Amino acid sequence: MERKIKDIFFLFLFIALIISCNSIDPVSDNNNGENINEDTTDDNSNNCEDCVYVYNFEINTLGVGPESEIVDEPKVPAALKIKKADSVFFEGIIGIEIRGETSQYFDKKSYGIETWDQQYNDIDVPLLGFPEEEDWILYGPFSDKTLIRNKIIYELSNLMGYYASRTEFVELTINYEYKGLYIFMEKLKRDKNRINISKLEENDLDENTISGGYIIKIDKSDMEDGSYTDYNSFQSNYDVFGILNGDKKINFNYEYPKPGEIHADQKKYIQKYFNEFEFSLASNNFKNPIDGYRKYINENSFIDFFILNELSNNVDGYRLSTYLYKDRGEKLNIGPIWDFNLSFGNADYCGGERYDLWCYKFNERCLGDSWNVPFWWERMLEDESFVIKLKNRWSDLRTNILSDENLMDIINTKYSLLNNETDVIKKNFDKWRIFGIYIWPNSFIGNNYYEEIEFLKNWIKLRTSWLDKEIDKL
Repeated sequence: MERKIKDIFFLFLFIALIISCNSIDPVSDNNNGENINEDTTDDNSNNCEDCVYVYNFEINTLGVGPESEIVDEPKVPAALKIKKADSVFFEGIIGIEIRGETSQYFDKKSYGIETWDQQYNDIDVPLLGFPEEEDWILYGPFSDKTLIRNKIIYELSNLMGYYASRTEFVELTINYEYKGLYIFMEKLKRDKNRINISKLEENDLDENTISGGYIIKIDKSDMEDGSYTDYNSFQSNYDVFGILNGDKKINFNYEYPKPGEIHADQKKYIQKYFNEFEFSLASNNFKNPIDGYRKYINENSFIDFFILNELSNNVDGYRLSTYLYKDRGEKLNIGPIWDFNLSFGNADYCGGERYDLWCYKFNERCLGDSWNVPFWWERMLEDESFVIKLKNRWSDLRTNILSDENLMDIINTKYSLLNNETDVIKKNFDKWRIFGIYIWPNSFIGNNYYEEIEFLKNWIKLRTSWLDKEIDKL
């Protein structure tokens, strides 16, 4: 009897051992039948001491039927929960809408969100450790299959000493449907922790207070019909070649204060300031350090803006999503940088794919485009003093922040997090099966994530090498 009991015990032990050995999770192929990761890394997914997680945003709309559909205005109410692993970092109400221009036509949408209280009023909240605010963006990279172009350039701007939107990788689920990898980021606006300029009230009209702060944007019109009018914008007196009253002029949009809030006298002030800056730049005396164009602008901000756009050959650079701001009693600054998803070789038109041409010379390649580059850059590069400062700044940055080594480290760190340390890349491209497929305006079509990252790295090395030679020739 005792022996039978022992036999039964060892039989159960043997069965349990067989079951445990076959309970290992199978390795699943990615959706395109390609090896998404050509690196060899150990699988630590079952060792939670080594687990790495990104934040998860879980959004559920609160309406019923059509009222629960997320649209491009108005924002609809929703519940947001932010988690990482088993920890909850935020639970609250938000308003959410689809955002973007061309990106609205992609299957993977980007979203604008506002944090709301229980009565659906805006409320400032410090999400993910970012300074408290109410306006946020969930950017869904789609045509940029590396998923990191915007994040890279914003971090470089921060390292160079300029504000750019803070960012964080997150995964997004809406109404229980997984949406993939997103980048949570700050919306650009006047705020002490964002674009830090003085608040301009409607009654700030005396000589001192009327001087700032302002945010102006070179971009498409925000009007529903796409028009530029005296209500929402003003026009340069010069065309894109620096010719007074020429045909092809730049429009400047009122970003802050908004068109419906800015006083007529404040419009006149900022228009006059831009007119005087451009008149000075176009004049024969433009190089004068006292009375020339430097009287109106923070030259260093223009140099660094130039460097970041040229580094990335941003096909939208200088002519779209270009912010300028002027604080009270201060000169005009250019920035923060914004919207670089069509940079670093990720555009198949107007030379956007090339590493061996000047981004600021866009007008020479695509003058027929509806949005062109102001004459400013060509003119400033005729100033020997500006060029010397540009050369010195580029040379200095190439020893540290913009060295090939540091640029590759930034990319490799993000690649490792998304592809080796987590399963985010696999999940994103299981959802969006776009490897090997043209998504406008791809110049390169990789068959897996590794190929997309390698293209980016090789393109940057070619670009920096070309810029080293060409900047020296200026």
